[in-house]
Amino acid sequence: MDLSLTWEQQQLKDTLERACAGKGGWRALWKRLAELGVAGLTVAADAEGAGAGGTEAMIAAEALGRANAAAPFIDCTVLAAGLLDEAGSPAQRKAHLPAVAAGAKLVAFAHGEREGRFDPAAVSTRATRKGGVWALDGHKDVVPWGDAADLLVVSARADADIGLYLVDPKAPGVRVRGYPTVDGHRAAEIALAGVAGERLPGGGEPAVVRALDRAAAAAVAEAAGAMQALYGLTLAYAKQRRQFGQAIGAFQAVQHRLVEMFMAVEGARSMAALAAIAAESADASARARDVSAAKAHMGQWGRYVAQQAVQLHGAIAMTDEYPVGRYFKRLTALELLYGDADWHRRRFAALT
Repeated sequence: MDLSLTWEQQQLKDTLERACAGKGGWRALWKRLAELGVAGLTVAADAEGAGAGGTEAMIAAEALGRANAAAPFIDCTVLAAGLLDEAGSPAQRKAHLPAVAAGAKLVAFAHGEREGRFDPAAVSTRATRKGGVWALDGHKDVVPWGDAADLLVVSARADADIGLYLVDPKAPGVRVRGYPTVDGHRAAEIALAGVAGERLPGGGEPAVVRALDRAAAAAVAEAAGAMQALYGLTLAYAKQRRQFGQAIGAFQAVQHRLVEMFMAVEGARSMAALAAIAAESADASARARDVSAAKAHMGQWGRYVAQQAVQLHGAIAMTDEYPVGRYFKRLTALELLYGDADWHRRRFAALT
């Protein structure tokens, strides 16, 4: 299989890396990325997006990972906007997706609940039909970018199946408590008390699982990018840091660690490519199996590369001013995002 990038894909990679090198907070970065089409990269072309697939999402996420850029690409574009794109009616898609693709509107997926852990079917939030309007009651935990969102896609049960509802975060009955996460991103706790919601006709558990798998695949790609950056930083430090009259990279024990880090990085890149291809598969079992294999691999080896980077750098790696610690934090968060390694191992085992 030829995994080399096309000319267009290489241009996307190079452009994103230059954009991520700019200064400013996440809003300034997201504005730059939106101007380059990243906010609508995976949004369908008929909704004014680029209509790109899993490979392009992988390239974008990997570039963001190498730069350790705090941007709502995976959580908001790949996941939340992807759900709205797939499950929304033509009128709902037309009303919201062009603004999302332009970067003028941020949409977040409010799904996780305290008792659910990583089970996509663990939804206790209720949707009740009242006079022709859906009313939502419940609580959503750790909603990525929930406090920055202009629109929420909320999962809730009206019957045996999971429904998806559009909610205005400023509507009566919505209470949002936002906070920064350890990796420099943002999340929120969202309480819903009789909140009006607009049902997406294409919702349901299969749509949620597909969207979460796409997001998990993108998270693997971002982790692969972060691992590449950590390896590069560690290799450069090993050539520069001197101990006992020579660079520490001259010691065989350090060389062995660097080789193992390199092998882990290359393995992560291969698994990211596998997950990107699998995320687009129409075969639900094959998609889930391959995405879980990649996510479990990333969880184990991402942690290994991060730990080796910290140990080979020494105390400097634990300072906020040096990037190694920040990459470590992001890889820790990515391991837990959309299912940790243990959860994905169990799902993989159940499918093989």
